[in-house]
Amino acid sequence: MASNQPAPETSSPLRSGSFGDEDRAWEEWNPTEESVRPVRGRHRVAKQRGLARSSTVLGVGVIAAVGAGGMATAQSKPPVSISLPDSIKANLPDASSLPGVGAFMAGDSEAGSTEIVASAPLTSAGITAAEAEQGATDAGEALRARILQQAEQQQAGAEAEARAAQETAAAEQAAQQAAKQQSAAEAKAAAEKKAAEEAAKKKAEAERLAKLAASYAIPTSSYTITSTYGQSGSMWSSGHHTGLDFAAPTGTPVKAVHGGTIKSAGWSGSYGYRTVLELDDGTEIWYCHQSSMDVSVGQRVSTGDTIGRVGATGNVTGPHLHLEVHTADGSGIDPMSWLRSKGLTV
Repeated sequence: MASNQPAPETSSPLRSGSFGDEDRAWEEWNPTEESVRPVRGRHRVAKQRGLARSSTVLGVGVIAAVGAGGMATAQSKPPVSISLPDSIKANLPDASSLPGVGAFMAGDSEAGSTEIVASAPLTSAGITAAEAEQGATDAGEALRARILQQAEQQQAGAEAEARAAQETAAAEQAAQQAAKQQSAAEAKAAAEKKAAEEAAKKKAEAERLAKLAASYAIPTSSYTITSTYGQSGSMWSSGHHTGLDFAAPTGTPVKAVHGGTIKSAGWSGSYGYRTVLELDDGTEIWYCHQSSMDVSVGQRVSTGDTIGRVGATGNVTGPHLHLEVHTADGSGIDPMSWLRSKGLTV
């Protein structure tokens, strides 16, 4: 007999809920091993629409990014169709109603797929305002123009550096050449100055000797030099000749070489008749082997005065004038060098 009383409740109370169905009952879920049941077989996935179509928007954004970077151009290619599976439609808003997304959608598609068609190639992405003002409309051509412009700028910079290096080298070479020319000019000027100084010095010396020669004279005339100062030989008691011999005929006049005073005049052994003329600076001139003497001690004579005659007195082998020159301290010197120092040619 059936009872009219209500059936007893289960340990888990029932809750009334709705997710599009008010009459559908839900049990409280207890995540235990007993309540987890394996699901086997095929499972159908509800078709998606609306927000799930964001993948389509992502694909369009990728294409736009590629075009904007100048990596590709679609100027000469046909429109590309992009097909994606349908998404779940239940309880989701339509993608075309979402702000900022609906513009990318071509409307409701058929039950199986959604298709988006690019209406025009994205060839103007990545073009700058300056390039657009110059009439550029293709990103690839704009990139090519940029590369060529950069290459031209690099080439121009390299050429400018090369020209600068050439100009620097030319300037350095010109400076070196100028320095060499200046050095050569300075050396030439120094050589000319030295030559001029030497010429002036020689001229002054010649003038000095000419002036001295006017006040000095050769001791005799019509002579021949037979023996010189310092010549060695057994015929001289000292082993060497102490004067300068002027061979001349007997009686040839003997002259004073310079103005001075007669210091001695008389016989002097191997020198024969000798006259000693003392100059104002103390230098003594000895005239030896004379045949006769025409002056006396203390007499003042001038250049060119006759003081005696050539002879062969004393230790001689023939008539000649033996001339000796002694300094103020008594040292004998070379008569030929002394006469030449006075501007005389012997």
